[in-house]
Amino acid sequence: MRIALFDSGIGGLTVLTEAMRRLPKEDFLYFADTLHVPYGTKTLPEVKRFVQESVNTIMQEEIQALVVACNTATSAAIEELRRTYDIPIIGMEPAVKPAVKRSQAAGKRVLVFATSLTLSLSKYTDLVARVDDHKVVDSMPLPELVQYCEQLQFDRDEIERYFNRKLSGIDLAQYSTIVLGCTHFPYYKSLLQQILPPHIELIDGSHGTVERLCSLIGCSATPSKGYSGHIEFRCSDGNPAYLDKMARALDYLQTQYTL
Repeated sequence: MRIALFDSGIGGLTVLTEAMRRLPKEDFLYFADTLHVPYGTKTLPEVKRFVQESVNTIMQEEIQALVVACNTATSAAIEELRRTYDIPIIGMEPAVKPAVKRSQAAGKRVLVFATSLTLSLSKYTDLVARVDDHKVVDSMPLPELVQYCEQLQFDRDEIERYFNRKLSGIDLAQYSTIVLGCTHFPYYKSLLQQILPPHIELIDGSHGTVERLCSLIGCSATPSKGYSGHIEFRCSDGNPAYLDKMARALDYLQTQYTL
């Protein structure tokens, strides 16, 4: 089976890494909309148009399922995509529901990191309203972190300074869970675990997304240490340097830490 994953840039590779681990015999096409990255700072009409154009291109390929591996693109366009195409289309959702459950046990709050556009759209606000009965969820936009990621900027000192600036004035003792609500953000999971207080747990939506993919395509999601399928990278501007960047970013995810 050939499965496509789509994001504005390299963020969705965090989802691809999880999919490769759990579906080691499947083939994957990864498409990045490099003409328009990042999505999180664009307007809603722009993102809808960019997503439709990219998915139209992807659908020219022989694929059996599509993962929109971008929270912003999912929020902006997933329902229209599902009405347009007749293959399984799986989107991303910030892992607010499991985070709220965990926070209740700890008696603390939840902090959601995401892009500005994701946090402003009804898909996110409706999700929070549906699951946050005790009003424990706070949100913080981190648009600059997407740019850091796209530049493959993983220097601990630089990232630590950035988070210290963003989190100044925040009492982290009130929080038990931080949701990484953009697929670019898990690149910084290991760094954040070193920077943040040890009682804070980091979660993202990759695991749940891949579980949903498996249920829709009828595959058994069995974790594996090896991968025997084929991966093809594409990008909307056709830049060979970006294709190389995607390969290097995927290697970073696979060798530096486990999501």
